[in-house]
Amino acid sequence: MTEAFFGRRRGKPVRPQQAAALESGLGKYRLDLTAEAPPDLRVLFAAEVSAVRLEIGFGGGEHLLHRAIEAPATGFIGVEPFVNGMAKMMMAVRAAPLANLRVYDDDATQLLDWLPPASLDGIDLLYPDPWPKKKHWKRRFVSPVNLDRFARVLKPGSKFRFASDIDTYVNWTLLHCRAHGAFAWQAAEAADWHRSYEGWPGTRYEAKAIREGRRPAYLTFVRT
Repeated sequence: MTEAFFGRRRGKPVRPQQAAALESGLGKYRLDLTAEAPPDLRVLFAAEVSAVRLEIGFGGGEHLLHRAIEAPATGFIGVEPFVNGMAKMMMAVRAAPLANLRVYDDDATQLLDWLPPASLDGIDLLYPDPWPKKKHWKRRFVSPVNLDRFARVLKPGSKFRFASDIDTYVNWTLLHCRAHGAFAWQAAEAADWHRSYEGWPGTRYEAKAIREGRRPAYLTFVRT
């Protein structure tokens, strides 16, 4: 059973050029979950990779593209159900193809349940929908059931990284990860959680948050 942790699927109409890139790009990069997942995820990629990372909700793809380009020996799986975000990503890889990239354009929980145990070297959940109204908090992606999913697919010692500019969601994530028990927060001092990740390229959403006076937090948890 899966749950809808995302909101709308479409924004502005997709232009013909974007639609063409989306169709051809998904044909090349989209994972087929109707087939059984391979025990070793590295075979999913055209490039020879030594590790596999997952980014859930990559938005416009700024961070995912940056990471995939700077680390060609790592395979990256990006999930984004929002059609406009995926179209933007497919436009980018049509111009500059990436042999170490695969994508999925639906509910991330479906992908997580498809993956084999202990198959990922890292998960990034960056600026997810905060569902700010209390009645919607059950739709936040960080939850006991999804942390169970993360714990199953992450290799011991690998990292779950979470970034948000919404204080209530940051606190929510800290409390849920602490209660879960499979994740150890990596913070040596109080200021650590306001330091962006090494090599962080920034995102449009982050820039908007800073302009509006919200201070981002960057949390890192190690799978124990």
